[in-house]
Amino acid sequence: MSASSNMNWDRRNVLRAAMGLAAAGGLAACGSNTGRSSGGSGDGLVQYFHAYGEAGVEQAVKRYAKAYKDANVTTQWITGNNYEQKLFAALLTKNAPDVFEFHPQIQMVKSGQVADLTDILGPVKDDFNPADIKSHTVDGKIYGIRMIDDPQFLFYRPSLFEKAKIEVPTTLEELIEAADKLTTSKVKGLFLGNDLTSVDRPLIWSAGADTLTADNKPAFNTDAVAEGLKQLRGLFTSGNLLLDAPADSWDPSALIQGLTAMQWCGMWAMPAMQKALGDDIGIFPFPKVGSAGKQSVYNGGWSMFVNAKSKNVDAAKEYVKWLWLDKKDYQEDFATSYGFHIPPRTSLAESATKLKSGLPAEGVKLFNEFGHFDNIGWTQAMIAAFWDVIANTVRKNGDPKAALDACEKKVNAELKKLFG
Repeated sequence: MSASSNMNWDRRNVLRAAMGLAAAGGLAACGSNTGRSSGGSGDGLVQYFHAYGEAGVEQAVKRYAKAYKDANVTTQWITGNNYEQKLFAALLTKNAPDVFEFHPQIQMVKSGQVADLTDILGPVKDDFNPADIKSHTVDGKIYGIRMIDDPQFLFYRPSLFEKAKIEVPTTLEELIEAADKLTTSKVKGLFLGNDLTSVDRPLIWSAGADTLTADNKPAFNTDAVAEGLKQLRGLFTSGNLLLDAPADSWDPSALIQGLTAMQWCGMWAMPAMQKALGDDIGIFPFPKVGSAGKQSVYNGGWSMFVNAKSKNVDAAKEYVKWLWLDKKDYQEDFATSYGFHIPPRTSLAESATKLKSGLPAEGVKLFNEFGHFDNIGWTQAMIAAFWDVIANTVRKNGDPKAALDACEKKVNAELKKLFG
């Protein structure tokens, strides 16, 4: 599982996750007693991490925890593809974690599940990427600390481009044409994930639209997005798209094993790709869709939260402050030693030597020029609704405008629940 595997939950998992978040508000009191006693040099804390695919991450996280002297910190390393299900189920019990990694979701704030971290982050707030602060802020309060930024791109084999005599695509039309020219009897031209949901938001952004407006209204239902869906349907039926790969797009194996000439994936996979392919690897943003569009780079990532229902909230906040605000050496190690990620802190991003040259530097450049961040109000239920659009139009040849209209109704219903 990659550092941004949330982009590849199946639809049922997303719906379960959304229901778990909603349920957390009504049953939050169940998490107020962890059943743990203090021990050693301080309070006993439990932190949840999903199983990163990059070698050494688990050992690093546990090494950091062991170095903390003010509490005994135990790490639960959650394997499998259902981290969110296990997390939300645990949050409803007396064995809920004190600290956990996830993504900014407004339901967790509305249900009182996550603690306000404004007091500990405030003194170093200006050292964080402003977009990371914004994506964790509700009503002026900050509810999570970004650990890593994970830009995602289209990776490609320059040698295959040269052989096919094609240039790097900048429009969706050019991408589709390149996929056709790169497809052979043994290699597909393009891999966008097994169900294409990995490029849901890039499609919206590259069409010049957005998920929500600044005042939380649907912004994705445009003619350009509808046209982009039609183009993806043509690509889906062309025979040039890799489908049902052994691993989804978060894993670089499709490109490394020669199953495809281009693949959607994240910056975390660069070291593995470079080890396997040497210099024969390049990246480019998701191409623009329509005349009013612009290339886009999706910035995923993970953040650290404190369970507001923990009996050890203060101790948990002190640990989070120590690891993700004070210990900059650990923060840089986490971001650059186990796959490549961009540190969300400006000072670390500027000093991280491994990101200063070559492909990683190009990734940082594209991130800065074309990057988009998640909107905390764009919830899992809304994500699932838009994934229905992709399934019904790209995979099943439904009418894009009708599907977008139906999605907008669902999103409006969710927004009414959240904002009235």
